[in-house]
Amino acid sequence: MTAPTAPARALVEIHDGTAWVPVVPYEELTPGRGVPVLLGAEQIALYRDTAGRLYALDHRDPFSGAYVMARGLLGSRAGVPVVASPMYKQVFDLRTGECLDDEGAPARLRVWPVRTGTGPA
Repeated sequence: MTAPTAPARALVEIHDGTAWVPVVPYEELTPGRGVPVLLGAEQIALYRDTAGRLYALDHRDPFSGAYVMARGLLGSRAGVPVVASPMYKQVFDLRTGECLDDEGAPARLRVWPVRTGTGPA
C-alpha cells in the first residue's frame, strides 16, 4: 500500500522478492478498479482505490482456482478495505489478503509490496 498522493510521472512498482519492478503508470489505473499484471510468472491483481491507495494481491481466486481477482468489487467492511471475488463472492482484506467470510476454510491471497516511484523525466 502507498500514500494516496503520487508524483506527476509516477510508475506503480511491485516488489518481486528481490527488487522493485515497474508495472504500469499510476495515472492509467482507474480509481475503484483492479487490473491484472504479470510479474515474471506471477499473476497479480493490482488495485487503486478511490482515495488513491494501491494494493497488490494474488490474481487467483483460492476458492474457484480462476484468475479473476482483479475483476472483484472494491469496498469496505467495518472500515477494512476489501475486495469481493467475482466468482463466489468471498471478501478479502486488501491489506492482509485474509478471507473475511469462510472461517472454517482459512484462505488467504498473497499480498505483494506495492508503491509508486518516479518514472524517467
